[in-house]
Amino acid sequence: MLKRIAVVLLVVLSLSLQSCVSAAAGLKGYVDSSDGYEFLYPNGWVPVRVDDGPDVVFHDLIQETENVSVVISPVPAGKTLQELGTPSEVGYKLSKNAIAPPDSGREAELVNAESKQIGDTIYYWLEYAVKLPNQQERHNLASVAVRRGQLFTLNLSTTEGRWPKMKALFQDVVSSFSVY
Repeated sequence: MLKRIAVVLLVVLSLSLQSCVSAAAGLKGYVDSSDGYEFLYPNGWVPVRVDDGPDVVFHDLIQETENVSVVISPVPAGKTLQELGTPSEVGYKLSKNAIAPPDSGREAELVNAESKQIGDTIYYWLEYAVKLPNQQERHNLASVAVRRGQLFTLNLSTTEGRWPKMKALFQDVVSSFSVY
């Protein structure tokens, strides 16, 4: 009887440890302590230097069009994220101003928009289907938060063809985004 209890406890402990490890498996951490944010990104991705663009960009070594970036923008008059709009409203504005601005030839459809509170910070998680001229359709995920008078936007992008394979990993990346 004692052996059975010990075996059951070992199995439960083993499964618990595996689930803790699998959530971050295949991911590395990036921390920008001067700007106050951090996130996980896939192993095998490398930083890319971009002048006059996002604060940071990483892309896949093999699938170079797969990328994650963080953009930091000022917020008017110290507004909160909720004062900027609902998740759908902010998602729509982001699609029209950043993902598919006028005359870019791109089209972005907001597929999903939701709000999450983590600690004392509200995050909007946004999902887009993006059409680009003469290129494969893309799938974008974003996490948006306001902190210290700035709007932080993490954007993750892949081709629509790779989306089903990368979906769970990319959702882990987006949910790991944290501002402080």
